Amino acid sequence: MTPSSSSDRASDPDGDSGRPVVVLAFDKFRGTATSADLGEAAAEAARNAGWDPRVVPLADGGEGTLDVLGGPNKVTRVTGPLGRPVDAPWRLDGREAFIEMAAASGLQLAGGADGNDPLEASTVGTGQLIATAVELGAKTVYVFVGGSATTDGGLGAIRALGNRARMREISLIVGCDVDTRFTEAARVFGPQKGATRAHVELLTRRLERLVQLYREEFEVDVSEIPGGGAAGGLAGGLCAVGARLQSGFEILAEKADLDLHLAEASMCVTGEGKLDQQSFDGKVVGGIFNWCRDLGVPTAAVVGMVAEGTEPPDELTVRALVDRYGTERAMGETVDLVADEVAQILAERSRI
Repeated sequence: MTPSSSSDRASDPDGDSGRPVVVLAFDKFRGTATSADLGEAAAEAARNAGWDPRVVPLADGGEGTLDVLGGPNKVTRVTGPLGRPVDAPWRLDGREAFIEMAAASGLQLAGGADGNDPLEASTVGTGQLIATAVELGAKTVYVFVGGSATTDGGLGAIRALGNRARMREISLIVGCDVDTRFTEAARVFGPQKGATRAHVELLTRRLERLVQLYREEFEVDVSEIPGGGAAGGLAGGLCAVGARLQSGFEILAEKADLDLHLAEASMCVTGEGKLDQQSFDGKVVGGIFNWCRDLGVPTAAVVGMVAEGTEPPDELTVRALVDRYGTERAMGETVDLVADEVAQILAERSRI
């Protein structure tokens, strides 16, 4: 759900304290700070600057998603991407289950690109998690598909689901942030998973054969589904058995009632570790900017660094820690520096 218009904003943008409201909606800074840590520090800075902070930790469906949702509360032993058992954390809230496929079939579990076997890596473990969630009573299962080791087109997961009839009784939703088509998955994502040029050609042929298999077995053509190539085709494979794709950011924003918080806001500050053009195509910063633009909420982004060639929208204020403090301080003092930047941004906004 995207906010509809600026007329939906509350007529009084001040919080209960009489102070102006600022929404603090950070993604993680990979390797240096979680979204929750950043939000907590930024909130203290905002209060000191005379603002009423509303902290909304966010993610785009990749690493850190479970933390944004409150953390895992289940652990299931499943088959890892290269066949070794792994203990995969996931979350069950009533009838809703939340799964990070990276926890069962992720590249980090395979030892990164150098340790991965791109031809053998399988999504079996992700399918096992889905099956377990259904067995425990989940009626809606969200699968977030960032960080995969795999390019198996979701075949491993589908084979691990077991009783397909039970799958027809649930709502299966795949959260992703790319538009890559199914048969493009190896070419687009394979190299970052350790695939050579020869591997990419072989994997692409496998995906092309799976298109035909899924068409024959499930009467679903996965080849032209935008986003079907996410996680090496896992997204498309799950669509073959009834899943629907949705923006990971949109799912998490809705769960966090982001629209309600923004309706009261006079300012929003977001951020992530590296701002690049992909940030504006399904990621947190771009999603926040779009929502705020629709609502007429001024927006700033505090980021670790800005990739060369990135052109943020003119309406988005961007502060890059590396540019302002150097790489060493930006990496070593991330949380404190983000809080300092938030304080400065809000002080400047108060003077307008």
